[in-house]
Amino acid sequence: MEALKYDADGLIPAIVQDYADGAVLMQAYMNAEALNKTLSSGETWFYSRSRACLWHKGETSGHIQKVKEIYVDCDRDCLLVKVEQTGAACHTGARSCFFARLK
Repeated sequence: MEALKYDADGLIPAIVQDYADGAVLMQAYMNAEALNKTLSSGETWFYSRSRACLWHKGETSGHIQKVKEIYVDCDRDCLLVKVEQTGAACHTGARSCFFARLK
């Protein structure tokens, strides 16, 4: 299998989608360690660019994401992670991070 294409910082964007209804919940970044932890634990792990560390989604809030499927795009530089979401996906308490309409 062809390798994933991480950016210069060793990160790959991950779009998180609700497995049941297809709603886009959030976008975050993974490094190889976060992806490996996600694959082995069955729950999402990401890399925080602002804190420069790994974080387990829902570790403090309880709003975990159980991974159902992970896809890679045709260029192998972006992931689509389909999850069963517990509680809100957004740190604001909203179901999705995409609630502010631009146009």
